[in-house]
Amino acid sequence: MTAVVEAVRPLEDYLAMPAEYVAESIAAAREALGRRVVILGHHYQRDDVIRHADLQGDSYQLSVMASQTDAEVIVFCGVHFMAESADILGNESQRVILPDLGAGCSMADMASIDQVEDAWEQLAEIGVLDSKVAPITYMNSSAAIKAFCGRHEGVVCTSSNAVPLFDAYLKAYDKMFFFPDQHLGRNTGAKFGIPLDKMVVWNPHEELGGNTAEELLAAKLILWRGHCSVHGRFKDWHVDKIREKVPGVQVIVHPECTYEVVEKSDLNGSTSFIIKTVEEAPPGSKWAVGTEVNLVNRLADRFPEKEIHLLAPDLCMCATMYRIAPQNLAWVLDNLTEGVVVNEIRVNDETKHYASIALERMIGMTEKAG
Repeated sequence: MTAVVEAVRPLEDYLAMPAEYVAESIAAAREALGRRVVILGHHYQRDDVIRHADLQGDSYQLSVMASQTDAEVIVFCGVHFMAESADILGNESQRVILPDLGAGCSMADMASIDQVEDAWEQLAEIGVLDSKVAPITYMNSSAAIKAFCGRHEGVVCTSSNAVPLFDAYLKAYDKMFFFPDQHLGRNTGAKFGIPLDKMVVWNPHEELGGNTAEELLAAKLILWRGHCSVHGRFKDWHVDKIREKVPGVQVIVHPECTYEVVEKSDLNGSTSFIIKTVEEAPPGSKWAVGTEVNLVNRLADRFPEKEIHLLAPDLCMCATMYRIAPQNLAWVLDNLTEGVVVNEIRVNDETKHYASIALERMIGMTEKAG
């Protein structure tokens, strides 16, 4: 939920401010607030915001890092589910702000808790839950869905730890119900040799997800029909085109891309994996990167001695992440200097409790896997 309070300084006052004045306002507010506030910048955030971040990373990594600071307030320049995760993982005394409440995640919005609970009931009615079924949700999901997994012996996964978590659950359970990103689920399942005909897609707008009872009973992996609007724009023919255009190029993509794109790429992995791989690559190496354009451009600027391309020729930008502008950041910080917390994100205690169980289960299983 969002805590609604009256802003001392209205957002409208900032929207027409010149960029130089906005930057000065942010700097002044940060100096006044000191260590009381920590600003988090997700890798996909726009450059004019990321420049003000104290910490940069992916969503889970940032939430953990923020919880280890002495900051009283976490300002998360990301999207809604990330701010929820920061509230779940943060200290009880920490408060979380999302600079623009319109910064959501289209993938996370493709699976509501009502839809997931309805799907679970349908699976129970046809006998699928008579076997051991583990619900697994991607980090890019609401706190309510994370809590659902906590209640039903499930877990949260990230793109970095999906493989070890799948390994553990495939050994202990008959099936997995994975949401909301079908592509990460399919690509991870394929790494364990699960045939594509043993993976079915659940469409929340159709009875039994658009499947027959027999198909669901026979499936090893049930995948929610969700996807990332950014990574879904990369196509397998983009890989063919870049190989023709740039001889010797290595293609590295995020596992939220489609199965066909991942199969044609040289490497696939999380955002952190992509960054680390490019960082460690030798000078003169050539890369086509299938992920969000702000990150790709940032890598190209950091490593001019390497040839770095965006895999697709068109703009692959996270539009909802882009909603957070320096003006939003200046607004929330200036209100903080006046003692007012605007756009606070709070997860209720019960949801936080069960979501924490799923997240702690993830941490424990990941550590055990080494």
